[in-house]
Amino acid sequence: MQTDFKRIVLMIIFGFSVMILWTKWTAYNAPRQTPVAAQSGVAAGQANLPSPVASGTAANNNATTPALQSGGIAANRAAYAQAPKVVVTTPTMKVTVSARGGDIIGVELLKHWKDNKKEQHYQLLQDEGDHFYVARSGLIGNGLPNHTTLFDIKPVVREGNTQVLRLTATGPDGATVTKVLTFTDESYKVDVGYEINNPGNKSVDASAYFELVRDDKPLEHKTGLFGAGSTFTGPAVYTEEGRFQKVDFKKIAEGKADYQKTAKDGWVAMVQHFFVAAYLPVAGTPHEFFMRKVDDAGELFGAGVKFKVDAAAGKSVKFMVPMYVGPQEQKNLEAVAPNFNLVVDYGWTTIIAQPLFWGLAKIHGILGNWGWSILLVTFLIKLVFFPLSAASYKSMAKMKEVMPRIKALQERYANDKVKQQQAMMELYKTEKVNPAGGCLPIAVQMPVFMALYYVLQSVVEMRQAPWLGWIQDLSSPDPYYILPIIMGVTMLVQTKLNPTPADPVQAKVMYLMPIFFTAMFLFFPSGLVLYWVLNNFLSILQQWYITRKYTNVSAKAAS
Repeated sequence: MQTDFKRIVLMIIFGFSVMILWTKWTAYNAPRQTPVAAQSGVAAGQANLPSPVASGTAANNNATTPALQSGGIAANRAAYAQAPKVVVTTPTMKVTVSARGGDIIGVELLKHWKDNKKEQHYQLLQDEGDHFYVARSGLIGNGLPNHTTLFDIKPVVREGNTQVLRLTATGPDGATVTKVLTFTDESYKVDVGYEINNPGNKSVDASAYFELVRDDKPLEHKTGLFGAGSTFTGPAVYTEEGRFQKVDFKKIAEGKADYQKTAKDGWVAMVQHFFVAAYLPVAGTPHEFFMRKVDDAGELFGAGVKFKVDAAAGKSVKFMVPMYVGPQEQKNLEAVAPNFNLVVDYGWTTIIAQPLFWGLAKIHGILGNWGWSILLVTFLIKLVFFPLSAASYKSMAKMKEVMPRIKALQERYANDKVKQQQAMMELYKTEKVNPAGGCLPIAVQMPVFMALYYVLQSVVEMRQAPWLGWIQDLSSPDPYYILPIIMGVTMLVQTKLNPTPADPVQAKVMYLMPIFFTAMFLFFPSGLVLYWVLNNFLSILQQWYITRKYTNVSAKAAS
């Protein structure tokens, strides 16, 4: 029975590893998503939003009814290409703003590189290139300017540690509308605001909307088999009532998106690997979150927030919605908005991954190198599990000692499996041996291993973070496969130190595990392999010491 249990545990671990490898392999080789066919009717959350601009059309100042149009990415690119642009540069980003709608159509992150070559900065928002991804906003109401309107661009003005860009347009009955974009030095936040000056004798009743528009294409695979393709890309909403809710593009296209739509708090984001853009409406103001298919070709999807605005006759009104567009740096996310750090996708390992990264970050604050921080955390984790591992290795040492007697029982009762099992169980009981004890160290490590995998895959702090020598990106695989090979050798040494299982099938599985894991770890983030290598070295030392100690004690007792 105990032998069967040990075999089951080994098979579960082996099968779980195969499942992980197969899942990542299929995700890596999956074909690019094709545009979803147009659905009849208006998608949820789409009502009362202006239509997209079709190629070659003029600015639409009176659009109040949504209508899906045939023009998708190409039409929107053409519309922006025809409009003037202005570029605002801060220490953290280079932002391109179009006169059409005052939309932000480009954000280049100046502290993050596109890849390890470090020749180009990372382009998050873009109206040209690999993706279409812009941030736009506007007003809904008769004659009010929206994201299709051509604004007049005013010169950028420096005000203390901020740069302010104003764009103006004419509204109904002589009203003037100014869109104000405020960029703060050393920040990834952009305050997107409006000033409505109403000199007429009628109030201006309107709604304001702020929308992130993106294609549904997955990110390019730039970090190997276990890279960006395995993380979530799409919209997400957070409210106190509905909590954190991610929504697939496919659900939006089908009109089946399920999320909290009304609130007085929260935020709406477009999430992708390592980076995020989000609108953060002021808490306490009633607003509505929406997600929609922007065009009938199914190429573009929008996620945003809208709320009521009232400019009384002879009065002016001002309002603003902050926007974050940048890396998912957790120390900054927590200060941006409540629970904004949830955009970092740890999957099902969150309960372990969050404290694990917290510890890594604290150690990194002292050591200044993520590689050495991983090694120190590995040592501390090993220290915490030392008593458990010690008990397991002691059990294995006992098992190794009684193995000749077990083989003798197997030979004696070769033709009677029932008596064989009974005799072996009696031996285990007499000698206080647990044959499943050898599985415990691996079983205990698996949750921590998976949590660290998600940390290395998900946190932007690890992106392009060097350790030493040839390891210049801990979130990417070892380019020369040195660490995986070392890891495989250490696993083989551990297998040699373990007692050979009495079951021939089980013994073969034990010797196949190092080969399988080595092949799998070739594609794992090098930081994760670094953790496993040191963990194996410490396990070998601990197992050797305990086995030697137990053998000496047994020898003295026998004499």
